[in-house]
Amino acid sequence: MAGTNASDQPARSGDERGGPLIITEDEELLDDLLRLSAAAGALPEVAHGPPARKEDWEAAPLVLVGGDCAARLPGAGRRPGVVLIGPDTDDPALWRLAVAIGAERVLTLPDGERWLVDRIADAVEGVGPPARTVGVIGGRGGAGASTLAAALAVTAARTGRPTMLIDGDPLGGGLDVLLGGEKEKGLRWPAFCESRGRVAAGALEESLPRLHSLRVLSWDRGTEIAIPPPAMRAVMAAARRRGGVVVVDLPRRVDEAVAEALAQVDVGLLLVPAELRAIAAARRVAAGVRTVLRDLRTVARVSPGTPTGLEPDEIARLLELPLAGELPWETGLLDEPARGGPPGANARGPLARFCAAFWERALTEDAAAPAAARDGVRS
Repeated sequence: MAGTNASDQPARSGDERGGPLIITEDEELLDDLLRLSAAAGALPEVAHGPPARKEDWEAAPLVLVGGDCAARLPGAGRRPGVVLIGPDTDDPALWRLAVAIGAERVLTLPDGERWLVDRIADAVEGVGPPARTVGVIGGRGGAGASTLAAALAVTAARTGRPTMLIDGDPLGGGLDVLLGGEKEKGLRWPAFCESRGRVAAGALEESLPRLHSLRVLSWDRGTEIAIPPPAMRAVMAAARRRGGVVVVDLPRRVDEAVAEALAQVDVGLLLVPAELRAIAAARRVAAGVRTVLRDLRTVARVSPGTPTGLEPDEIARLLELPLAGELPWETGLLDEPARGGPPGANARGPLARFCAAFWERALTEDAAAPAAARDGVRS
């Protein structure tokens, strides 16, 4: 590569992902771009002038061009993923250079640092459509929200979709226990509680226990009972960037961390037993959730021995929420983990059938959504 001094390149440790191509002769700018690439977990290639080979220009996941070298690049050919970094975005000459090289964005440092770190990480990770993300909340204590969340994840994984189940309730006892995997190796929530900024999607996936063909972020048996809001935001954003399906089991009280999770949920399911007291409690839960999540739907759970005369449609009307469906009681459901099977393992049971029908509708809705809405990962 013309102008590249290999001895000036940082040594690869094997942990970094292939990074952007940096083109600049400005040593101060180069230092800044190397620092930002490291923050994104990427090790870049550096050229002190136009690349000698067309392949080097075309193959890089992202090209970062200093304003000092941009005038020499118009002949390099058009390609997506070119960012021009200059000293003054109000300079018309810089914008003319941006047009000449086909830059997608012009920015200055340090103002554009946060955006650039995310852009580098996105380019290296090869980010696609965000995960379809569903939050499950109980209308009252003991409604079965954790069981439904686990069954939704198990059902999605059964179809071959990349699936992640996130335990957002520190006091729920642990979804890994519900899935019979409390002894499986992998990180739990306390390992992520110091997370700030951006968590790599691939690293998150590989660090979590794999149970029943899905990845699970749960709690350990320690005394930690809180998720800092920045950690929840970072982990949820990484899970969504991974794609596929994400299911989050959430508590009924909306604190700052739960609000961060709800902000990245596409659809919320409020599980409400067909009982008058449960409906009264669920109204209060729904009021809190709807301050953050617009698309909240009711799942009516009918249990034996608790006749109320209320039909699922009537429950949804009383809660002023759309009805996502009726979940019948499934005999022997609580015994499945003890037998080594997770909730929803019986594909012919009412719970699994409900989950399969829900995903069929939800993923159809997702496919029909405008592309801009599908691709908008929140972070």
